[in-house]
Parts: sequence; C-alpha cells; structure tokens
Amino acid sequence: MIRPMTETVVLAVGGTADGGLRGVAAVSARAAYALMCLTICWGILTKTGWARRFGERKTLRAGHMVLATLTITFGIVHAMGFLFFVEGAFTFAQITIPFGEGVYFRYAIAIVGLELMIAIFCTASLYRWTSYRRWQWVHRMAYVALGLLVVHSILGAMANGHLAVLWLAGLTLLIPTVTLSILRFVPTRMLVQIGLVEEQV
Repeated sequence: MIRPMTETVVLAVGGTADGGLRGVAAVSARAAYALMCLTICWGILTKTGWARRFGERKTLRAGHMVLATLTITFGIVHAMGFLFFVEGAFTFAQITIPFGEGVYFRYAIAIVGLELMIAIFCTASLYRWTSYRRWQWVHRMAYVALGLLVVHSILGAMANGHLAVLWLAGLTLLIPTVTLSILRFVPTRMLVQIGLVEEQV
C-alpha cells in the first residue's frame, strides 16, 4: 500500500513553523553577536594602527565596513524573524520602537543598540562632510551599542535557558573586545611604559 504524500512530508519536516523561525532567529543572533565583537576589535586595530602589518589603512577600513554590514544584516534578520511567528508574533512597531507597549526591557535595549549601530553605519559615509569631532562622537556610540546588545544577549539566553551553553563562547568573544576597548582610551605613554606598544624613535 502506498502512503499519501502529505504524511511523508510531515514526517520529513517535523516540528512547527515557529520552531524553524526560532532556530533562524537564534542562529542569526549568535552570528550578529560574534560579528559585532569582531567589528569593534577590527575597528580599534585599524584606528590605532596596531593592524598596520596586515595591509593598508584603506583595505583595513574596508574590512571593518564589511564586518559592520554583516553585523547589522544578521541583527535585522534576527529582529524580523519575530514578525512571522504563528504564536506570539510581534508587530513591526514592537521591533522598532524601544519603549512601546508590550516591549520588555531586554527587547528595548536590543532595539536601541541595533538602531544605534544603523545610525553609526549611515553616518560613517559623512566623514568627509562633517567635523572630525562630531563624527568621532557619533562613532564612539558603538561602545554604548555593544554594552546594550551584550546585556540583551545575556538576558535573552537566561530567558530561553541557553545561558549555560552559550556563556563560554560569549565570554571568549567579549573579553578581547572589552580589553581592546579599554586600551583604546589609555594614553600612549602609559602603553609604552607597560610594554604593550613600542616607542616610535
């Protein structure tokens, strides 16, 4: 006896549509987190000149822009996934307005962080048409976005019961990012004294 085609499809696919969407949202969130840390690190290494041996400044800046583009893309995919849930779907307002109705704190800080990153990305091209100090002030808001999105990641992992699985990978990426961010603002003279930077003669 031949079984109906529909029965075979159900067995092959398995699970609900929401389960698949949640998987996509989870993978895109983890990719966005990893790329965000790499973007911050690469930006610091490019700005300080510590990555000079890897190529010309223009090439390094292009790499930084590619990483930033991928970070924002995966972040948007993660957020947009919540629009298509069958059960408990979010509205477009709930994924774009941080402090709207029905938006939890962990979602609000994620929205602010992602929108900050988008704003920084959009203003990066205005470097030639604005003052350096103003551009630098906007660009340094990336550190605020980093903090907000790290807290969102921790709270989200706790809420979903994945913290025990993800904490090691998250810390592995976060520690060098935070270390470089701190060193970025340490005076060069102090870095020379502790031996992290060679004195230019």
